[in-house]
This record gives sequence, structure tokens and C-alpha cells, in this order.
Amino acid sequence: MNTLRPWLIVALSIPLLLGALPVGAFEDLGKDVVTAPAVAPAAPSPRVTATAEAADQVVRAYLTAMQAHDFAAAYKLVSTTLRAGKSEEEWCKDQQYIMQMGEVKIIEFKVYPAIVGADGIARVPNLLKSQDKYLNQLGLDEHELYELIQEGGAWRVDQQTLAEGADRAKYFPAESAK
Repeated sequence: MNTLRPWLIVALSIPLLLGALPVGAFEDLGKDVVTAPAVAPAAPSPRVTATAEAADQVVRAYLTAMQAHDFAAAYKLVSTTLRAGKSEEEWCKDQQYIMQMGEVKIIEFKVYPAIVGADGIARVPNLLKSQDKYLNQLGLDEHELYELIQEGGAWRVDQQTLAEGADRAKYFPAESAK
């Protein structure tokens, strides 16, 4: 079962209540830090192609931008859904506020190769080590799953969830065995 990052839910609750953001916006925030390339996780009948490689490169670029607080670069990599109808300037201000309010520190990340499903959605596993002041004060590993869609001929980050249970075993088999 996938769950949303709990600190993100807290950080976004006020704007959501005010109707400033649609439900599900910015689910993939707060993940950054680069490590060495990872070994591909196993998954049933994956289509790993050049376009799948491009999808994991987008996630890597997105996380690098978020880690550096380069929200303008991150904006260019997210879907219209995650932009929530906001201009680049508005979206960047929101991201800066969320990162500052949550005291988010991205320590490192390991982006695994994308798996493109029959539905055309690229799923990109990522092992994140980060800290925030709400729920991950110790900087424990988080198993994330990014979903990317094609918009304007390019992959765009559309959603991020925590991989738990069956999804964690499916996308992170080596990590699940620990």
C-alpha cells in the first residue's frame, strides 16, 4: 500500500484547507541528495527502454534541484497537476515555504531505473535519506515511488508515495529482505 509522506500532509494542510492547492499536489517534495547509481529493482514484466532511462533521469534531476532549493529547475520537471495552476513564481514560493517550514534536509538519494507499465506511467523507485522536523527527525531511509507521465513529449513527475508492504517488496526486493 502506498502512503503519502506524513510530513508533507502536515505542511500542505493549511493551503489545502484554504483551497489554494488541489488534493495530491506536491506529493513528491522533500527528496534530494545524490549517491552512486543503483542496481535495478526486480519487477514483473517491466519495459525498460530509452524512454524509461529518461524518466529516471528526470527524477534524479528533480531531486537534485529540490536538494539545492532550485525550485525553478524543479518546476520545469513537474506535471501540470503538481503545478496546481500556479505560475512558476507562485509554485517556487510554495516549495520554499514547505521546505523551510518542515526544516527539510535531503541527505542522499538513490534513484533506481524506471519501470514503464502498460498504462504508460513510468514508476521510479528511490531510496531517500532525509530529515525534517515533523516525522523523520532521525534521517531514516524512506522507500519512495515516483510516478511520471508524458506531457508535451517529456516525462514529468506527477506523484510521489512511500512504498510499503507489497509495493516495497516489488520495487525494492533487496531492501525488503533486510
